[in-house]
Amino acid sequence: MILAHGLGGGSDLPISASSAVIGGCAALTVSFTVLLLAWRTPRFEGAAGSRLLVPKLTRFVDATVTRIMLRLFGLVALGFAVWVAAAGPDEPSVNPLFGMFYVLLWVGLVPASLALGPVVKAVSPARSLTFAVSAALRIDSGRPRVRLPQWVGMWPAAVGLLAFVWTELVSPDGSTLATVSTWLLVYVAAMVVGGCLFGTDWFEQADPFEVYSTLVAHLSIWRRNTHGVLEVVAPLRNLAGLTARPGLLAVTSVLLGSTAFDSFAGSTTWLRFTQSTSLDVALLETGLLLGVCALVAGLFWTATSIPARSARVPRREMPGRLAHSLVPIIVGYMTAHYLTLLVETGQQTLIQASDPLGTGQNLFGTADLQVDIWLSLHPTVLASIKVLAIVIGHVLGVIAAHDRAITLLPSRDHSTAQLPLLFVMVSYTFAGLYLLFGL
Repeated sequence: MILAHGLGGGSDLPISASSAVIGGCAALTVSFTVLLLAWRTPRFEGAAGSRLLVPKLTRFVDATVTRIMLRLFGLVALGFAVWVAAAGPDEPSVNPLFGMFYVLLWVGLVPASLALGPVVKAVSPARSLTFAVSAALRIDSGRPRVRLPQWVGMWPAAVGLLAFVWTELVSPDGSTLATVSTWLLVYVAAMVVGGCLFGTDWFEQADPFEVYSTLVAHLSIWRRNTHGVLEVVAPLRNLAGLTARPGLLAVTSVLLGSTAFDSFAGSTTWLRFTQSTSLDVALLETGLLLGVCALVAGLFWTATSIPARSARVPRREMPGRLAHSLVPIIVGYMTAHYLTLLVETGQQTLIQASDPLGTGQNLFGTADLQVDIWLSLHPTVLASIKVLAIVIGHVLGVIAAHDRAITLLPSRDHSTAQLPLLFVMVSYTFAGLYLLFGL
């Protein structure tokens, strides 16, 4: 199994890495200046905008047969994972469970959600099992037996996401079959029990994969209108419709901070330090992971709370109202950091799936295929894609934040009140490119 994330070095760029960092920060600053001068009224907030209704596609997506097939796909995938966890070898080079868990599920949900919308919600085996258990207990799975307090919001999902990234990036046993199997068992049990108690809202607030997928899906072209009909809209207009729930900033900070942590934890500086220290490395990395996520959240909260005195909403609500602007940045970082992992290790996982027990089987006809490493063989193309992903993600984030800020701030404060957020965005860009190329 290909374990590296395929990070291209600064020497792979058609320009120097330092020029890429400076250029990315400059592009963000110029974009912000242009927005202040030319974008004075909201274009995504509360405006109808251009859209294309697709009722035929809606009927197909909502058809009973389609929904059943999607649910069956999720259950079959879970069943396959349980089988290879129970009968497969504890070897990442043979057992496809590791690639299914860390690559196809975690990284693959990003392009899938961008292209198709909230796919995890559609195929979720946890939802299907909850429905089955509720039916067996003769309770209504759609009606909560206990209502979650409003302040809970997305905090359970933030905790679940933090637990996942800790298992993947920090846990010394993260690449063992027992750890992955236990994680999946606890996850499914928590989702089913929570779904039976709190209803379907539990998944929208607590399922880490569904919450992540739904966030990314708000950058897709697909959205349902108030009548439930699918429509094609501009991605940033779709993003503006994201509901600001408590814990949204925590979710986005974990996603963004964990990717930054992963970049730094793989750097030569950190590796040399961990090899030379007598302290517990897992404990150090746990503290670092929490610190980076807290730093991302703290910087954003501070930048968006400073102008709150002149805002049209309470100070405590400002960070949550603007947290949606971090979603394009998260997608950009995920693309830059995990592109090679998804493409190449994803292929390896599909190859392993045909012979999950290492006994010479060829269940799906993929066992004899070879991994195409075209991306790794073209480092200049790869490095350029990574830089563009980060810069474009930040530019889209600035646009989304500016459009929302216009509705939240009085006109006299549009320029000065957004400067702290610009500073934070530029800092994110600098840090992202710096870590990406290990400068």
